[in-house]
Amino acid sequence: MTESLKTREIEALIRDVPDFPKPGILFKDITPLLENAPLFRVAIELLAAGVARHAPTALVAIESRGFIFGAPLALHMGLPLVLVRKPGKLPRRIESVAYQLEYGEDRLEVHADAVQADGRYAIVDDVLATGGTASAVSSLLHRLGGTVACHAFLIELGFLAGRERLGTAPVEALVAYT
Repeated sequence: MTESLKTREIEALIRDVPDFPKPGILFKDITPLLENAPLFRVAIELLAAGVARHAPTALVAIESRGFIFGAPLALHMGLPLVLVRKPGKLPRRIESVAYQLEYGEDRLEVHADAVQADGRYAIVDDVLATGGTASAVSSLLHRLGGTVACHAFLIELGFLAGRERLGTAPVEALVAYT
């Protein structure tokens, strides 16, 4: 089976849910993919192939749905996994970054000692929408001396132009909606 055929099969499992979580939003439901173990494995393998081209030394997964892809991806690639969490969830000394949402401000945290100055990091999340969250994580990694090798997403919502907020780091996305 070709890579494009595999990607089309993955895309066919992503369900549109109108007006969720609020009116006017067309939510991309990934749970049918997660319920299909063979195609979920294929999605991880395809993401791994894309990420490997950028030679990261570790993966950084963004809470919470980024964990769904980050953990199996890290295992598949044999790389360390760094967690980026919402405030108050990490037990050791943290570094944090505040970022703007369309309806306010939020904050993300990482263990300060988890990011190495010579590290190359692949930032992993489920969806690239406006790019605000991934951009905030990029700035946090840069502040700690790390390099963003690439960004990896299951889905890219191209019509929201999130890629433009991510600077020069490459973006790997399995399914793109334009």
